[in-house]
Amino acid sequence: MNPHGKFLAAVHGYPHGNVLLRRKQHRVADNPAASLAIARRCIQAKFANCRTLLRRAAREAKVPEIAEKLGLCADIHHNRIAETSRAQNADMLRGIEGDTAAHYFRFFNDLIISPDGKMRLNGRSRRPPRDPVNAILSFLYTLLAHDCRSACVAAGLDPQIGFYHADRPGRPGLALDLMEEFRPVFADRVALSLINRRQLNSKDFQFFENGAVLLSEDARKTLLQVWQERKREEITHPVLEEKMPLGLVPLMQARLLARHLRGDFDCYLPFLWK
Repeated sequence: MNPHGKFLAAVHGYPHGNVLLRRKQHRVADNPAASLAIARRCIQAKFANCRTLLRRAAREAKVPEIAEKLGLCADIHHNRIAETSRAQNADMLRGIEGDTAAHYFRFFNDLIISPDGKMRLNGRSRRPPRDPVNAILSFLYTLLAHDCRSACVAAGLDPQIGFYHADRPGRPGLALDLMEEFRPVFADRVALSLINRRQLNSKDFQFFENGAVLLSEDARKTLLQVWQERKREEITHPVLEEKMPLGLVPLMQARLLARHLRGDFDCYLPFLWK
């Protein structure tokens, strides 16, 4: 990748030989009911993991009003998990996810304790990000997407054919599906750590006349260092019950998805953060 996180090239061998797995993946993606079942599990895990992040922050909040607001947002995510079960198609599921994400980012500033007034989220903005927090999140989401794409390839899956994200030229739909459950665990957690520990502040960003805000070179180095440290943290996988670095979890989830597609599991077992 270039210093801004844009993908340039990759070195890899021939594709994995499990063509039967990829053909099954394509057939499931063309089956609305089967595709929705996998997409629903990914989004339910995303909501559950966001709820975990919010509840932890609520317990640690020193201001009762902020703790109450974060608890309310966590309750919204809890209720939306049940709502996803009633989604009859992918568009309904996307509507639930989009509305819940809007609530989440509306409360995001309550997760920030940095005294730097510029380190605040002014609504979610991309291409380009319009504030330092959006710049951090966009960079981290790009890193996470690349990791999930590599995990799909390593598991013998086609990263382009997703179940939640609609097909679009150049978009790795399955990698984006997989990363949904990891956004709060990897990217959001690292972003808040960088801001709240004051490892990054508004002086670490470049502000342009068109409103774009980008990380400086030194800030990107700091972010990448913390990102790698986060991936090295050891966890016990909730499904496999094995200890592993957190950075291996996307690969394990891609393999669990492959096992579901092969018929080893009745459903996809997503990663639930504890």
